Amino acid sequence: MNLFVNDIPVRIWEPGTQPGEGNFNHEINAPKEPITKVKLINHVWIKQASVNDLNSILDLLNSKVPTNLLSLDLTVDDYEAVKVFLKKKYKVVRAAGGLIKKKERFLMIYRMKKWDLPKGKKESGEEYKRTAEREIQEECNVTVKVGKKICTTWHTYTMNRNSMLKKTRWYVMELIDDSKIKPRVEEDIEDVRWMTEKEVYHALENSYKSIRFVFEEYYRITEKADSGR
Repeated sequence: MNLFVNDIPVRIWEPGTQPGEGNFNHEINAPKEPITKVKLINHVWIKQASVNDLNSILDLLNSKVPTNLLSLDLTVDDYEAVKVFLKKKYKVVRAAGGLIKKKERFLMIYRMKKWDLPKGKKESGEEYKRTAEREIQEECNVTVKVGKKICTTWHTYTMNRNSMLKKTRWYVMELIDDSKIKPRVEEDIEDVRWMTEKEVYHALENSYKSIRFVFEEYYRITEKADSGR
């Protein structure tokens, strides 16, 4: 599970899996030592985390005191119990979005003073792929056709004092028509722009870690597909 808490990447691994070497510089064995904010520095791997450990970690990451944590990997013994816990702790909102490519350029939107990718909430009974197509058309006034799934992200936020957890499925999109492209200002979108890879690189410096993760997964999948040819 790719979770983002206060824009901090928190990756929860299923039993039998773990982060690769080089992805962390500090280890914490949860059953044998306490998890404190002072230990959450740079890139951390917490082993054998329980639901109670996760609850404590979320409280630490959501506190008003800044953390020096850059990323967190958690290996858990009961992955299903963790999912159940998260769905009880937060109100889950389901959404879908897409990464649209036009030759060598990617479509990005500027909303709430951050560069982002178009996405939106899933309507009742609607398929995720249809949500992605509809939201992109509504937010950018472009027509697309959904392609392969890139990844799923989960990120936390607060709305009307309620703790929310947004589950977003991301897809590669095929552009059909962008002749009437424009930002939907009613949704606080100030700009819609086609960017080169270099421009995307700089835009991601003023974006969200979850959006950076979507691009990383896209490039990983693309490179894997190219190497298999």
